[in-house]
Amino acid sequence: MDKIWEILKAFFESSGIAGFFANGGYLNLIMIAVALLLLFLAIKKKFEPYLLLPIAFGMLLVNLPFVGKEIFYKDADGNYGGVFGFLYYGVKLGIYPCLIFLCIGATTDFGPLIANKKTMLLGAAAQFGIFITFIGAIAIGKNGLGWTQFDGKIASAIGIIGGADGPTAILVTTKLAPEYLSSIAIVAYSYMALVPVIQPPIIRLLTTKKERQIKMEMPREVSKTEKILFPIIVTIVSVLIVPSAGALIGCLMLGNLIKESGVVPQITETLSKTLMYIVTILLGVCVGCTADAQTFLTVDTILIFVLGIIAFSIATASGVLAGKIMCVATHGKVNPMIGAAGVSAVPMAARVVHKEGIREDPTNFLLMHAMGPNVAGVIGSAVAAGVLLLLFL
Repeated sequence: MDKIWEILKAFFESSGIAGFFANGGYLNLIMIAVALLLLFLAIKKKFEPYLLLPIAFGMLLVNLPFVGKEIFYKDADGNYGGVFGFLYYGVKLGIYPCLIFLCIGATTDFGPLIANKKTMLLGAAAQFGIFITFIGAIAIGKNGLGWTQFDGKIASAIGIIGGADGPTAILVTTKLAPEYLSSIAIVAYSYMALVPVIQPPIIRLLTTKKERQIKMEMPREVSKTEKILFPIIVTIVSVLIVPSAGALIGCLMLGNLIKESGVVPQITETLSKTLMYIVTILLGVCVGCTADAQTFLTVDTILIFVLGIIAFSIATASGVLAGKIMCVATHGKVNPMIGAAGVSAVPMAARVVHKEGIREDPTNFLLMHAMGPNVAGVIGSAVAAGVLLLLFL
C-alpha cells in the first residue's frame, strides 16, 4: 500500500496540477484566465482573431506548469528552446514581422494615395501619437513615481503602439525591449481590434456636423505605370532618408511591386494568402509564449495599457486635426474625418471613417478617400519605427 501511495504521490508531484500549488502558482492561474478571456474575445467577439487567437493560445500553453522544456524556455545564456522557442528566433531576428509586411504589400492598393498625394501628410500627422507617447513614457520613467524605469528603448517600444501596426510594434520591441514583447504585442493588437470603438468618439469630438458632411470628389484613375513606379520611388526615398527602415519599407514595397507588376500572379496569391496565414500563426503563438506570469503580471504592463490607449487616441486626434487644417487649406474640399484613417490599421480605420460619413449622410461615401491616408499610415509607421531604431539601437 505504501508503494502505491509513493507512486501516486510521485505522479502528482510531476503533474502540472501540482505546479499550481507551488510558490507563485496562483499567478499562472491568473494568466490562464487572461488567455481564456482573449480567446473568447477572438472567437466570440472576433477581435483581431487572426493574431489574437494564436497569441492567446500561446499564452495558455506557456502558463501551464512544467511544460516549459517542451514548449518554450530561455536558458541562463539567453538561448531559446522548446518547439516554439526555436520558432521564436523568427520573432527575435525580425524575420516574421518583415515577412508579414511583404504579404501586406501584396494585398495593398496604393492607388488612392497616388491619386491624392496630399493625404500622405495625414498619414504622417497620425504618427504624432508615437512620438508624444514616447516623450510621456520617458517622463514617467525619469520621474518614475517609484513604479518603473522606462528608458529610451522601452519608451520607443511603447510609443510605437500609436502607429496601430502590430508587426511594426513587434519588430521594434524585439530590437529595443524584448522583455516587454508580450505586453506591447497584446496591447497593440487589442487596441487595433477596438478601432471601431475608440475612433468614432474622437472624430465626433473634434469635427463639426458640417465638416463630417463634406463630400469629396472621386479620385482620378491611376495608371499601371504609376502603380509600378510608386513602390520603387518610395523605397529609394525612404531608405535614403531613414536607412534603418529599410527592412520594413523594402518588404512592404517589394510585395506591392510583385502585385502591381502583374507578371507573377502565383507569387502574389501565395503572399496574400498562404504565406500570410502561416507567418501569422507562427508570430502569434511565439509572442504568446513570452507572456508568462512573471513577465506579464507587472505594474509596467498596466502602464503600457494606459500609455497604449493614449498613443492611439493622440494618433487619431492628430490625424483629424491635420485633416481640419487641410480642409481649410482646400476651401472645404477635404473631409477632415479621413485624417483619422492615418493610423496603420488597414482597412479598419478607413471603414470607420466611411461609416461615420454614412451616419451623417447616407450618400457620403468616403472609403476610397480614407484609404489614401490609411495606406500612408503603414508607410509612416514603418518610417517612424526606423527613426526610433536609428536613435536607440
